[in-house]
Amino acid sequence: MDDRAEHGGPRVPQQRRPGSPGEPAALRFDVLGPVRARRGDEQLATGSPQQRALLAALLLREGRTATAAELIDALWGEDPPSQALAAVRTYASRLRKALDPRVLVSESGGYAVRGLGQGALDLAVAQEHAAEAEKARAAGDLGRAREVLNRALGLWDGEALAGVPGPYAEAQRVRLEEWRLGLLEARLDMDLEQGCHAEAVSELTALTAAYPLRERLRELLMLALYRSGRQAEALAVYADTRRLLAEELGVDPRAGLRELQRRILQADPELAEPSAPAEQPTVVQVRPAQLPATVPDFTGRSSFVRELGEVLAAASGPGGGDGTGRVMAVSALAGIGGVGKTTLAVHLAHRARSAFPDGQLYVDLQGAGARAAEPETVLGSFLRALGTADSAIPDSLAERAALYRSVLDGRRVLVLLDNAKDAAQVRPLLPGTEGCAALITSRVRMVDLAGAHLVDLDVMSPDEALVLFTRIVGEERVASEREAALDVVAACGFLPLAIRIAASRLAARRTWTVSVLAAKLADERRRLDELQAGDLAVKATFELGYGALDPSQARAFRLLGLADGPDISLAAAAAVLDLPPEDAEDLLESLVDTSLLESAAPGRYRFHDLVRLYARACAERDTRPEERGAALSRLLDFYLATTAQVYVIEHPRDRLVDDLEPTRYPGLRFTEATAALDWLYTEAGPLLACVRQAAGTERLRQAVDLLWAAKDLTESGANSHQYETTARATCEATRAMDDRRAEGRARTVLSDVLLVSGRIQQSEDEARVAMELADRARDATAVSWVANNRGLICLHQGRFADGKVFFDQALEGLRAAGNRPFEATALGNLSRAYLGMGETAKAVEIAQRGLAAHSEIGRSVRLANSHFALGVALTQAGRHTEALADFAEALHIFHEHRQRLWEGVTNFRIAQVHLAAGRPAQAAQHAELALTLGCIGGDRMRGNVLTLLGRALAELCQADRARACWREALSLYEQSGAPEADDARALLTPTSTG
Repeated sequence: MDDRAEHGGPRVPQQRRPGSPGEPAALRFDVLGPVRARRGDEQLATGSPQQRALLAALLLREGRTATAAELIDALWGEDPPSQALAAVRTYASRLRKALDPRVLVSESGGYAVRGLGQGALDLAVAQEHAAEAEKARAAGDLGRAREVLNRALGLWDGEALAGVPGPYAEAQRVRLEEWRLGLLEARLDMDLEQGCHAEAVSELTALTAAYPLRERLRELLMLALYRSGRQAEALAVYADTRRLLAEELGVDPRAGLRELQRRILQADPELAEPSAPAEQPTVVQVRPAQLPATVPDFTGRSSFVRELGEVLAAASGPGGGDGTGRVMAVSALAGIGGVGKTTLAVHLAHRARSAFPDGQLYVDLQGAGARAAEPETVLGSFLRALGTADSAIPDSLAERAALYRSVLDGRRVLVLLDNAKDAAQVRPLLPGTEGCAALITSRVRMVDLAGAHLVDLDVMSPDEALVLFTRIVGEERVASEREAALDVVAACGFLPLAIRIAASRLAARRTWTVSVLAAKLADERRRLDELQAGDLAVKATFELGYGALDPSQARAFRLLGLADGPDISLAAAAAVLDLPPEDAEDLLESLVDTSLLESAAPGRYRFHDLVRLYARACAERDTRPEERGAALSRLLDFYLATTAQVYVIEHPRDRLVDDLEPTRYPGLRFTEATAALDWLYTEAGPLLACVRQAAGTERLRQAVDLLWAAKDLTESGANSHQYETTARATCEATRAMDDRRAEGRARTVLSDVLLVSGRIQQSEDEARVAMELADRARDATAVSWVANNRGLICLHQGRFADGKVFFDQALEGLRAAGNRPFEATALGNLSRAYLGMGETAKAVEIAQRGLAAHSEIGRSVRLANSHFALGVALTQAGRHTEALADFAEALHIFHEHRQRLWEGVTNFRIAQVHLAAGRPAQAAQHAELALTLGCIGGDRMRGNVLTLLGRALAELCQADRARACWREALSLYEQSGAPEADDARALLTPTSTG
């Protein structure tokens, strides 16, 4: 029997939608796993294995009748029992009673399953999902295709037709498994197309272990490893595959696999990233008669040229039978001064002059100046340009606008309205008929211009900016100083006007090098003064916008410019301005409409770099020093108060917040943990910038405490580098101000950062100084904290007895302070010291005490640390099942609290347990996850993970890939001076068995 679908998937019975008269309710069948039948939530009896085999054979017949002979062959093959026909009839009778007589019908001496409801068979649902995914992929919607394929794959519940006997079931099992793997390969292929290569490595490692001869999986694994920067492992996969195919089948890898190996060896750049379909260029030719000349060095903006060209094409293209255009198109370009609005609009107009043959009009409306052009004056000039005699031009605005629209009726004209003030100025100047188009540039977003296609023009990309700079300066001068040229365009904020001015100054001074210009622009306080050439000046452009602000807008513009950081939230801006959030939002949105401020996302705002410099210059010129200081103090208080709230939620009953500097301005309040964590990670950049900005002021202690309260950022792995940079800057500031208490805390934080990143000796150096400073300042909180850190450092150094002494010291201080949560964490660390000293039973008992204490306090991220510590102790005790349970709970909590590095190290520990228990495939999968996530401990821990992964791969007979892992591990150990280097060298010796 062969029930194959025409398009590769299994064929299934025809189904009709539920709700037909008399149809049993909610009858469902499963074949992608054990064969089951359900009506609603009730599972129906399907009888013996042979009876389920009969049901499966009928379900997979597409509603067609199966003869008794076919069913006997399906159940028993060539050796049926003597009473096979009677048995088939008995099975069918029992199934009819259990299901419904109208579902299993008898006809022509055979049986069939008919009239199933929509979605009644899991295989049918999977096939529908697969077809939908194929359509989505063909349409280029890979996200949708992946989602639907995952739903299809999720319908499998183990092996298809599990436990069903007979040759037919066996053939179908093979076919369904092949189809499942095909779907899985298709989904993994789309994962790689969307750049999810690092995440795919773990899954592919496990799959290649389970299906070692499936070459497509090996090919996908090679590609995923290569795109993850692991070229040696990718080539090792090929070597393992070639050896395995030769040993098992006596064949070479297929051509596709060999070609992939060749491309990897040649570092083919096309392999590095997923391929993207080539974009079709949009050719729009516009030629208005009144347009200014386009610049010869127009650069970039390809996406905007394409987008706006399509809008113009909608107007200029054929519409009705008379050949006129389909719509009257209006496009309004908004952006800060100097972003290139006019240049882009003129360039677009020049591309389309043949599409608008009846006239091209242009006017500078002078909207950014003190005296904007009057609409009636502009209409008079437009009417004259269109051939209207002066005597025929009426006096009033309304009459001129009506005549203007009448003159344009039936014509195809492009109107470029440059530098508009607002929508009111523009409305009378718009053509009123289809076939015409208007391009508008303005610093104001014209949200109140009905029907307009709004475009927010941003700065150039770095590549575009460098091309523009090179075209003006010359290829020869830039090629020899490319890095300096990149510094120049970055200092210009990638703003076209600034780049043009800087490049023009350099082109006019042949004795200057690009480096000389870069050095001049490096000084932020002089940068705006440097960016002027002739009648072009960036500062003058910004002054036009600032001069048009009302007093409240101007104050907000100045004060917001004081805050460092990539952007600012509405709540933080409200603190800076000392306003209710709703009033602050009105002001900020009004600044966005003037293009002096950008809306980075709903509720978030940012300045262009050069605009920020101008805003600060305005603040120094127009705002009293005490008002500037008060604004930044409110911002620091806001961040410290809010971060303390997050800390309380993440670490309930921890006493650290009781010992932070007091705040005068309130922070946000959170009702649940997810919102608190969202705030912390969203605000990481601005928060750390605030710490750096405040570190050199009289608010130094608040800055240090803010950094300390935000310590969860570093262990997440998302902000580690930025956090470390801030910690170092804070240490320098505290030393310069000779504040022992602040310096002790700052060095404690820095020691913690270095410990997380695996730089153990540097961490110890900082911790030793921090302990001395905290002792002298009588800062008991810092003493306990740094004692715990020094204990952890000792664990890394193998000094377990010394570690116990430090942990005991930390526990003494924590108990005295009543800090029960941190005490429980320190107990988990103490258990690790006992493990190192060989007292495994004692270590388990102490870890259990720490877990019990945390369990009493409630669910928090530190509860995960206690589960982790107990899992480590149980692993060493050989209690693998219990250890896995604790690690699983720790992993869940770490993920919930977004501690990615702790997730990574927990996966490493789980991999250790699986390898010790003889499960190398699972060990490899978890080790791959650890590599993808990253781990506490930096390169040294990554080396440990690679070593363990290599051992697992060696047990899976992937020797070449195992050696690639060990070589990389050895390199990491040698770079960090880790003692594990000797173990890695031993694994790589020819006599090593792995």
